[in-house]
Amino acid sequence: MKEINIRTNSQTEMIDITDLVQAVISEKKIKSGICVVFTPHTTAAVTINENADPDVPHDIINALEKTLPRSIQYRHSEGNSPAHVKSSLVGVSELVLVENGRLVLGTWQAIFFCEFDGPRQRKVMVKFLPDV
Repeated sequence: MKEINIRTNSQTEMIDITDLVQAVISEKKIKSGICVVFTPHTTAAVTINENADPDVPHDIINALEKTLPRSIQYRHSEGNSPAHVKSSLVGVSELVLVENGRLVLGTWQAIFFCEFDGPRQRKVMVKFLPDV
């Protein structure tokens, strides 16, 4: 397992981590299998979506903000309940196939780390399940 450290810069953002994950695959010389990308945080997430148009991550964040506004009467006393709900909705992990030493992603796809309660120092764990 390899840990990737990420420093987020705003309260809510999506950071393309595809190249960081691919670098781990290359470093470990993984040829074929499944790559698990996981974040151990309750106010963050990992997702796969379009990286070609920067408006897509913006639209995702905007839709989540409108769906889960801070103005709702949450019971959690820390004030970051929307971040916890967003993390649960988006999810904290993704599985990505690896073939010929490369992540198998669609033409426009990228792996994003989603920050919902930043800025913070975060981590993403990358683990491989090789083909047998």
